[in-house]
Amino acid sequence: MDSHNICSSNRPTDIQGAEETAPLIGELKPIHPPSVDGRAGCETWSVEFSPDGSYFAWSKGYGIVQLLRWPLQGIGWHGTAQLPDRGKEKTLDCGQTVWGLAFGPRTSKFARRTDDFKLRELNEIAQPLLLATGLSNGAIKVWEVETGHLCFNLSGHQSVVRDLVFTPNGSLTLVSGSRDTTLRIWDLNKSDKTAQVLSGHTNWVYSVSVSPDCSMIASVCRGNPKVFLWSLRSYTFIRNLKSSDTFQVSCDFSPDGALLVTAAYFDNWETSLWDPYTGEHLFKLQECVQCNCTIMDNPIKAVRFSSEGLHLAFITEDRELRVWELGEDEPLIESKLRHFSCGLCCTFHPQGGVIATGTRDGHVKFWSVPQVVPSLLHFCRMALRFSISTHQVMALPIPTKIKDILTYRNYQDSYDLLCSHHRWRQ
Repeated sequence: MDSHNICSSNRPTDIQGAEETAPLIGELKPIHPPSVDGRAGCETWSVEFSPDGSYFAWSKGYGIVQLLRWPLQGIGWHGTAQLPDRGKEKTLDCGQTVWGLAFGPRTSKFARRTDDFKLRELNEIAQPLLLATGLSNGAIKVWEVETGHLCFNLSGHQSVVRDLVFTPNGSLTLVSGSRDTTLRIWDLNKSDKTAQVLSGHTNWVYSVSVSPDCSMIASVCRGNPKVFLWSLRSYTFIRNLKSSDTFQVSCDFSPDGALLVTAAYFDNWETSLWDPYTGEHLFKLQECVQCNCTIMDNPIKAVRFSSEGLHLAFITEDRELRVWELGEDEPLIESKLRHFSCGLCCTFHPQGGVIATGTRDGHVKFWSVPQVVPSLLHFCRMALRFSISTHQVMALPIPTKIKDILTYRNYQDSYDLLCSHHRWRQ
């Protein structure tokens, strides 16, 4: 296939001077280079793995989405070369710039095994895997992954569809956020493909996330310091979250739904973690301001939780990737310092071990991250918190210390995430 080049690397983590670099294990390079006059079109605005991790979708610019079987040729787990079924690769020509991607149906990892859920799980097995693509003209095209056939062409948004997500309950409910300042909720099982519309944002919607129990939608919009929370059950506004005057750009629920992470930027970047049930701001990571290496114009682009809920990956202008572990005051890994990095998006593989990042020049990079087994405490907390809210936890007749652990209040109020230069000088 001639549409991309695959480069793999098995080099381990290395340190050059005072910088620790994340292990890059492979890269996808588009055939068509960026335009010499800087015109838009080649950007990789979105990358996604399918819920079972068997497919990788790459919005590679110029209206093209590449569907690849995972693992890729020469890029396997921990750099192990494995060959995919080349016949399963698909090229989807969407005709417009692709800003958002979402696989569905999908289910929450910690979903309760009720009879109703088992029925939905069986329905999910019977349903084909779909890929939704959000386009620059406001349309949403939904494709069958196995065949590459176009299934639905959804219309209603009046501008760029920036983000998409299927609800994690095995259904075919799709939530979309657009530059027209609205969210739309589509039920693809209905013959009538009209959508529920949620209005109230003050500007372009940048990012959308659905809680694992499908009770809430979180969204952020351009130039606004507030996070918006909506009820997915009643299609109504719940509340705004705000801790500072920074502008929110990205959001993601933890796998148990007990935390909501948001990425914000004004002069420098920060990521905040919230209790979505109470609206309480729990703690934040912020850019290093204790040394001279701070870049004063250093926006953050995206933030994502790992599938086990222990790690956060985020993209900032000075680095292509940082990964942080809950409770730590230093990055777990970070890519080499670059003053003009071009990262735009990131996503974890659902089984862990790999993060994919997309760049402004149309490339995709794959990074190796530690695969960890969560502690019994963390696993029990996640299983419990998927089922009960913060208010229910606080009503339990248990010691306050246990309540703090179950509600993630056992961490510090804030972290100054020290960069490599500062850590190595200490």
